[in-house]
Amino acid sequence: MTTAGIVAEYNPFHTGHAYQIAETKRALGEDCAVVAVMSGNWVQQADCAVADKWTRARLALMGGVDLVLEVPTVWATSSAEGFARGAVALLEAAGVVDVLSFGSECGDVKALERVAECLDSEEYRARLAPLLQQGLSFPTARQRAAAQCIGQAVLPLVHPNNNLGIEYIRALNALGSSIRPMTVLRQGAGHNAVFARVGEGTDGSPSARDAMPRFVSATQIRRDLLEGDWDRAEPYLLPGARQVLEGGVLNPDGLSRVERAILARVRTMTAEEWAALPDSGAAEGLPWRLERAGHRCASLEEFFQSARSKRYTASRLHRLVLRAYLGITREDIPARPPYLRVLGLNGRGRALLREMKGRSGVPMVTKPAHAKALDGPGQALFRIEARCTDLYDLCLEQIPAPGREWRENPVVLA
Repeated sequence: MTTAGIVAEYNPFHTGHAYQIAETKRALGEDCAVVAVMSGNWVQQADCAVADKWTRARLALMGGVDLVLEVPTVWATSSAEGFARGAVALLEAAGVVDVLSFGSECGDVKALERVAECLDSEEYRARLAPLLQQGLSFPTARQRAAAQCIGQAVLPLVHPNNNLGIEYIRALNALGSSIRPMTVLRQGAGHNAVFARVGEGTDGSPSARDAMPRFVSATQIRRDLLEGDWDRAEPYLLPGARQVLEGGVLNPDGLSRVERAILARVRTMTAEEWAALPDSGAAEGLPWRLERAGHRCASLEEFFQSARSKRYTASRLHRLVLRAYLGITREDIPARPPYLRVLGLNGRGRALLREMKGRSGVPMVTKPAHAKALDGPGQALFRIEARCTDLYDLCLEQIPAPGREWRENPVVLA
């Protein structure tokens, strides 16, 4: 039996995710097992998840995943490269994954492999350095350097799923992994795409609802949930998902409830504290810029306006601020996964877990109590995760008692 691995946020799980799983099984065989490594309560777009990780794990199991493992927050909130390195390392550590399946805008794994090879070449690095010295942002410099190596036909790295797919392949290569990459052509709305509300048009064209594509982005669904429009979101959720989301810990309001706590953090940080964060840009002088912005701002919007420049993308700055709030430093990121945390499983997932125990050299955390038996690095990472969950819970309308990370067991479906 083939086992496919999928890296995901499932924020929340929707019909596009179900399509990827179905296409993966169509390519690999209907008896293919699926292991998803999923971001926890914090996601790569520097935001809190729309629902907590146990609720989202339940939806993933309902959608065809057999085993859900957690991508710890230290990797889940990283850049595309760091996110991919951490997630792929988890799939490799599981010891049972044969194929890594991911969506992409191009649908051509060979083309993605060519770009991945380019980005790991000495020629690319030699071409990238002078472009960065010109003050170009990293994404712009990266695209131009790759085009100089491969030619103008290089895939657009600004397409987020292409970019992530390339980083997954680079991570597999760096690990010398035997896991094979495969890609599913992304269908429907683009990443982060949102559509006009019904009734917004005035030109007599069909309603926005009639014009909605077969699949929509998770961003669209989160927007609908924020506005309380379940009727608009529900067609793109799994049958029964609305009840799960309404009955779980739902947070469509994002970071709005903790904005002042984040503001307090950035207004009191020193350049040295900024420099201790991952991807801090210390060599480029960014920490000093962030300290100055923090000392001048009366709101987070003002902070980002003051800190922004041509060189530093908004997404990079938002990730830095989120990691500052969560207290994640470079020293907190392990060189390799110290454990595998199970968030959910079904019957087949239970069989996979038994197989993993014989193949993986990494401890399995299937209950919070197991974390107490981990070694030093494992316990340290789990404590960070517990803190991140407590900080996530401050984003909720009804704040739970602290320590939920130590109380919640994996979701189990038949």
